Amino acid sequence: MTTLAAYGQTTSSPPVIFTKNARILFQGDSITDGGRDQSGQYKGRAMGHGYAYIIAGNCGGHFPELNLTFLNRGISGNTVADLAARWQKDTIALKPDILSILIGVNDVSGILKAGKEMPCAEIEATYDRIITNALASLPGVKIVLCEPFILPGSANKTQWAEWTGAIRMVQQIVAKLGQKHRIPVVHFQNIFNQAVERAPAEYWLFDGVHPYHPGHQLMADEWIRTVKEAWPEPSAN
Repeated sequence: MTTLAAYGQTTSSPPVIFTKNARILFQGDSITDGGRDQSGQYKGRAMGHGYAYIIAGNCGGHFPELNLTFLNRGISGNTVADLAARWQKDTIALKPDILSILIGVNDVSGILKAGKEMPCAEIEATYDRIITNALASLPGVKIVLCEPFILPGSANKTQWAEWTGAIRMVQQIVAKLGQKHRIPVVHFQNIFNQAVERAPAEYWLFDGVHPYHPGHQLMADEWIRTVKEAWPEPSAN
């Protein structure tokens, strides 16, 4: 069982894959978007106010000598199909060295409306296609998959059993693709399941889907922990 990540672990050393001049792209939906400025006018708001911002601030602040470039292209409301439609422009063309993807919670409504089998097969095929495209188009890219997550809240309480079933299907797709492509998966659901043992669900996710700042901090810590575990530092021996 994964334990809650320790706060501030990013300060000791950067992930090995954060090499000098590396470009790190966070891709996804509203949870990644974090209210970022999409106009390009306000550079200080380009990373939004979520887990991607925390990771960028922590690593960028503690390791300025690496000259890391952090990019956020999350768009609120996006599904896997929406992400695929803008994949070339918003992912491939940016030529990231590290690509983090968190997508799928908005696909839940489609699963609930259409039934289980058809939408899940389409989601998996589309997600698989964009991962395959990234690996082929960006030689050497390091990809990190993040599973979508939920807790009971205003967005899902009235259909909690249905939401739970649907989100598990998407999580299974992410796990399957991670295994297929040998890509690490950040298990956010585990972290939030443990978090509710310390504080109620609404402390972490204000509507059962979108995190408050404490939830984003847990996400940032777990993302770093997973990346460091997937690409460990070379042994001194």
